[in-house]
Amino acid sequence: MRKNGRISIRGIVQGVGFRPFVFTAADTYGIRGNVRNLGSEVLINAWGERFEEFLCAVSRGTPLSRIDSVEVTDAKGDPPADFTILESTAGALSGFIPADVATCEDCIADIAKPGGRYEGYWATSCVNCGPRYSIIRTLPYDRERTTMEEFPMCTGCAGEYSDPGLRRHHAQTIACAACGPALLLLDHSGAPVDGDPVPTAARLLDEGAVIAIKGLGGFHIACIESSASRLKGTLGRHEQPLAVMAEPDEVRRIAHVSPGEEALLKGPAHPIVVLEKKDPLSHMAISKLHTIGCMLPYTALHHLLFRHLRARMLIMTSANEPGEPMMTTTEAAFERLKNHIDYYLTHTRTIANRCDDSVVRDGYIIRLSRGLAPKRLRCTLGEVSVLGVGPELNANISLYRGGFLITSPHVGNVRNPSTLAYLKETVETIRAFTGASWDIIAHDLHPQFLSTRFARELAGETGARLVAVQHHRAHIAATTEEPCIGIAIDGVGYGDDGTAWGGEIFAGQVPDLRRVGHLEPVLMPGGDIATRFPERMLYGILPDELTLELLEGRGWNEMERDILARQVERRFNASTTTSTGRVLDAAAALLGICREKTFDGEPAQVLEAVAHRGCATTWEREFYEKDGRQVLRTSAIMKRARDGMSTRSTEDLAASFQVTLATGIAELAVAAARRENIDHVAVSGGVAYNRAIRQTIVSHIRKKGLTPLISREYPLGDGCISAGQCIWAAAVHRQ
Repeated sequence: MRKNGRISIRGIVQGVGFRPFVFTAADTYGIRGNVRNLGSEVLINAWGERFEEFLCAVSRGTPLSRIDSVEVTDAKGDPPADFTILESTAGALSGFIPADVATCEDCIADIAKPGGRYEGYWATSCVNCGPRYSIIRTLPYDRERTTMEEFPMCTGCAGEYSDPGLRRHHAQTIACAACGPALLLLDHSGAPVDGDPVPTAARLLDEGAVIAIKGLGGFHIACIESSASRLKGTLGRHEQPLAVMAEPDEVRRIAHVSPGEEALLKGPAHPIVVLEKKDPLSHMAISKLHTIGCMLPYTALHHLLFRHLRARMLIMTSANEPGEPMMTTTEAAFERLKNHIDYYLTHTRTIANRCDDSVVRDGYIIRLSRGLAPKRLRCTLGEVSVLGVGPELNANISLYRGGFLITSPHVGNVRNPSTLAYLKETVETIRAFTGASWDIIAHDLHPQFLSTRFARELAGETGARLVAVQHHRAHIAATTEEPCIGIAIDGVGYGDDGTAWGGEIFAGQVPDLRRVGHLEPVLMPGGDIATRFPERMLYGILPDELTLELLEGRGWNEMERDILARQVERRFNASTTTSTGRVLDAAAALLGICREKTFDGEPAQVLEAVAHRGCATTWEREFYEKDGRQVLRTSAIMKRARDGMSTRSTEDLAASFQVTLATGIAELAVAAARRENIDHVAVSGGVAYNRAIRQTIVSHIRKKGLTPLISREYPLGDGCISAGQCIWAAAVHRQ
């Protein structure tokens, strides 16, 4: 049996308490030697009679680590007298760092312990919890390479840091009130508010104040439920649902929580979990939908606030505009929120890497961010290195290198300079953490996207090969690389023919997915303006006198109706789309439940909420063939809904429309599976978050003896695109 060895451990072994864990194991098994961080690896030199037991123990890792490989070679030199933790040195960047982690139960107990060193301290953490990605500047992960370097440890913290028997042994985020980052409560002019910041802020919240709170990766805006209408009004988000933060008992009181959802809420990531309300018509000031996004307190500051609040629930919404980067500095918060905020609860720790809250629904990721990203997934795409710069909306970036696909946290909507700058910043951050260069840069097929332009610029600077990846094929590639029928249902994506796709059926295997079916091509009168005013979309699908009469009854004057009709008749400024999202928008407009979109996905979400209260009937579907592809006639489904408006409830019509559309999409896929002799069906796209639509498609597929594939690793929406781009481009390279 081996009695010594040089152990190299690769993976996510930085920022997870790995060195103190190794130190403790060495003490347990009587091992002499040392451990150090080497780039993003851990290197251990060990001697002892129980070496094999020690090796087995350290190979299991810590709760937050992810071990890729363990290599053992002969130890060099003579054994030292004891076991020590050595200073980190530069080395290979084969691993990565973990995402930020919610405050652990032990630290929550510490902040509540009377007379303890951490009593009431807002930034309490240990090796098992706290910020990671949001504070690190470079690897290896040591305090001097994080934003904690600005806060030298006091005697008490230094003692715990060096004590192998404590869980803050080598905890790089260790801090207390004597030496750590300070918490500040400022009024709207920037002047300090008298009193202890946390109880004072809690009192002000209970009195109805709106407060910007600096957290791990950016700012939230917080208020109690009675201030929700005021908050929405001042932010101009009158209809947009807001997320809430509450203790577990309160979440269970207002919403249905399955065991799986409770595990998500309480897990290390503590994401926002979209839950079904117990009363669909409750808490309408927060969310007019039948769902509500809930999260538990996930930092020591949150737990302290809830100890002082009378209110049982806080609205916690991102302070940035939808699709914009998170604000990370108090100065930026003052500049952008000065007309909306009463107070600022901020702190003196710098945010190195911004990170929004992750969002999950039914176990499917909606937004990949805090706690879940950066995401590192083992996969085999070959020796090539690939950067995927993502789509235009809900973008992030991905990098494939050395058998791992790394996806950044959510970036936002790359339609403006600030978000484009954040996209570039994120590329540089991930590059620095991995030491990577890239052979290929994958981008969206749309030639005018800012992300596409950035890809071209970067390729010009680096000499990398460019690979354009069609949006919906990237959706399927992020779901599976195996032969499949692919269903891609979303709002919009640039198609091979230059039109807007969004209801697509593919057949084949990456990188050869052929378009074999789709929804009926319909017109979008006015182009993008039809996404804001979905009654335009309705007329694009049903361009007849009955629709014009309906619009007249809703206040459209004769000139407006005449312009709309001529746009469609002459196809002037009226683009073509097969988008599933636009069909759902038109249905919401038809039923009069959403006539103007004020936030992304609003018409379809309102349609789902109304349908939740209805009884669904599956109507007949009509299909036709075009250019060798099967097409579902969505105008026929829309006409059936319009015909039923005088005899059936809005709720029943909404439910029936959704189920009929989903059944037709599933039938397109099943027919393609029979023709192609393929038995796996991949489903992706933002429309798949709609539970009724997703479950209808999956049920129909299973009834036909086929196997549905839906990713739980990446968002079903556009947050999967950068990963799909990498997978597709690597496959193109292999061919």
